[in-house]
Amino acid sequence: MGYTLSELTEHTFPRLIDNCPDAEAWHEKRSRIAHIWNKYIGYMPELIAPVYTIHSEHQEKDHIRLHLSYDTGFGDRVTAFLLVPGTSVKLHGAQKKYPTILALHPTDALGKADIATEQGRDNRRYALELVARGYVVLAPDTITAGERIYEGAEAFQTAPFYKAFPQSTAVGKMIHDHQQGLELLQTFPFVDSSRIGAIGHSLGAYNAYFLAAVDNRIKAVVSSCGFCPFMQDPEPNRWGQRDWFSHIPALTDDINKNQIPFEYHEIMALAAPKPIFNWFTQNDRIFPNWQAAAFASLDVHRLYEWLGKAECYTSLLGNEGHDFPASIREQSYRFLDHWLQEDFSI
Repeated sequence: MGYTLSELTEHTFPRLIDNCPDAEAWHEKRSRIAHIWNKYIGYMPELIAPVYTIHSEHQEKDHIRLHLSYDTGFGDRVTAFLLVPGTSVKLHGAQKKYPTILALHPTDALGKADIATEQGRDNRRYALELVARGYVVLAPDTITAGERIYEGAEAFQTAPFYKAFPQSTAVGKMIHDHQQGLELLQTFPFVDSSRIGAIGHSLGAYNAYFLAAVDNRIKAVVSSCGFCPFMQDPEPNRWGQRDWFSHIPALTDDINKNQIPFEYHEIMALAAPKPIFNWFTQNDRIFPNWQAAAFASLDVHRLYEWLGKAECYTSLLGNEGHDFPASIREQSYRFLDHWLQEDFSI
């Protein structure tokens, strides 16, 4: 597996079910993709038992917001907001269980506050909107954002992380941190562990489907403006080594050799047949290669059809910019309601 970057076209694009005459062949191909993905995302420590601290509790108009932090296997702490519907929180004892969302923020220095507080930007406060809809929502800071900006560094500067963990990647770190969030959620009696979804915009979007690709506890995914194949990307090294946020540094050597080890629809396909809502746009200045994204998304849909789960994949292409407009958010929330609030099984 591996592709020549400059030769990727609609005719040479790696279709997911090519050379897969049956389900066994797909599972073998999926295992190969997963092996390459795990190799590139690098070192990830074992998950640890949840250790958390609640720093404050605030009553909002329709929910309780807990400000908390929890340990990771990397020896640091994730800061997060936990939003719980209603007027009180009981951390122990039998009680009503809620469907739950891991809400992952976009590239904004506010981090979790951008999506989980009124301080957040328009069209980004999806954590607030989901708790109002009856979900428990965990909104963590990713590394380099919110309360996790490295001392002496600017937001989204990953150099301090790589100095401490050169064998890992920012992508691997984010996946691990989100998995620790799932470990934490499972300790709360008001969380229905069988109904946990993930949602994100931009950085948060690909974090959501990256997580679903490796963790079966995620049962449904919403990705907004986070699906960017290598094909036709004018900036493929966005995924490699940079002075700013370096996702997977080893990719830079491959890209410089005109090679890539995988395509991103293959990574999304690792989550199949989990329900995925995939929104992207024609006027996205951050991820401008919408034609390639549309072609790749169609191939993901064909995989779902082939697996007999076509109803589990929804892909929308609009003419907006790099945004998560209200009408699309409402459709994505109905998608989550369908798979997490109603009695469906995948």
